[in-house]
Amino acid sequence: MSTTVTKDIFERRESEARSYCRNFDTVFTKAAGSEMTDADGKTYIDFLAGCSSLNYGHNDPDMKTALVEHIMGDGIAHGLDMYTTEKARFLETFESHILKPRGMDDYKVMMTGPTGTNAVEAAMKLARKVTGRRNIITFSNGFHGMTMGALSLTGNASKRAGAGNSCGGLCGVTHMPYDGAFGAGVDTLSQIEMMLENSSSGIDAPAAFIFEPIQGEGGLNAASIEWMQGIAKLAEKHGAMLIIDDIQSGCGRSGTYFSIEEAGIKPDMITQAKSLSGFGLPFAALLIKKQHDIWKPAEHNGTFRGNTHAFVTGRVTLEKFWADDSFQTQVQEKAVQLTAGLQVIADEIPGAKLKGRGMMQGVDVGSGEMASDICARAFEKGLIIETSGADDEVVKVLVALTVPTETLQKGLDILLEAVREASATNKIAAE
Repeated sequence: MSTTVTKDIFERRESEARSYCRNFDTVFTKAAGSEMTDADGKTYIDFLAGCSSLNYGHNDPDMKTALVEHIMGDGIAHGLDMYTTEKARFLETFESHILKPRGMDDYKVMMTGPTGTNAVEAAMKLARKVTGRRNIITFSNGFHGMTMGALSLTGNASKRAGAGNSCGGLCGVTHMPYDGAFGAGVDTLSQIEMMLENSSSGIDAPAAFIFEPIQGEGGLNAASIEWMQGIAKLAEKHGAMLIIDDIQSGCGRSGTYFSIEEAGIKPDMITQAKSLSGFGLPFAALLIKKQHDIWKPAEHNGTFRGNTHAFVTGRVTLEKFWADDSFQTQVQEKAVQLTAGLQVIADEIPGAKLKGRGMMQGVDVGSGEMASDICARAFEKGLIIETSGADDEVVKVLVALTVPTETLQKGLDILLEAVREASATNKIAAE
């Protein structure tokens, strides 16, 4: 089938809700590592990585081999939440490689539905069940999912608009300012504390606080250690649960497995998804402190809670990359390279600034129009990259953590070239 014919079926039959394909208008046929190839044989460097679902790149050979062997050996394909060998092996490896080394032996793992929004929904329900309260405090520019509960926590107006005009499920939450929401000189932590202490503020006692340590869709806003610790203290003081949404910023993306490790906080719950399977397979889970695991059997369930194929690849991911600190060290070294490359790019645009941390960084170029132009030019040159932020003003890098340093640099060079062209065009238009 030709590219034209193949694309025609999408236009004819796929819903208008489709999104990424509108910016990357080609038909992809294969991928390996940090590169994707289309039907015309053109290869692109991937700075999107499945929106952080492919932290270990496309088609990791060890994960692929393990999955093929599992399938060819008639391993369980679907097991609801029954006991299986592969679930046991995944949990044992997660316990030994992730939980115990981080002093997190007091957490249990709840298999939720297959995507991040399912984990968030479960966290919201459990927080309300444990505390007997309804109100959940969330933060400006946050993104937590597209189902009704998770969407109520999400700040983006266009995402919320998809739920219609009535309140529906978009209730029972209070939106507070995230760290730095009003600029570096404004302490939002003290503002939040003031509102909570004021009995006439109109804010109901919270069941939970939920935040992303690094806001992915919200524009790569990274909370400071002090702010994260402050929110944890407020939650404890007010008898609320602390939920960390580590769906996009977790699994090593921040430079450590969990993006809160430097802050030293121990949340009541942590949501995990995206790169949890390591292979791009749907897999989400909720980490819960043991004392809060008060679910009755089947009180929160779903047909696809626990993807057996994802257990296979997820276990290999942990064994291959998280058995010691060597991979984490490599990620942190690449983060330094990424920061340096993005600073060169930011220097090309008056007023531009770096955002994020670790391998979750980008450049705020000041406008969505400019950022979109840069990404479109980059795609033409062979780089897949997207925007984020309230107005899509941030050019966002989510390259695989396994990317070779030379490929990372080549992608940054393409991005720099795209920025220079967009800046020149913008300057001419302004004149």
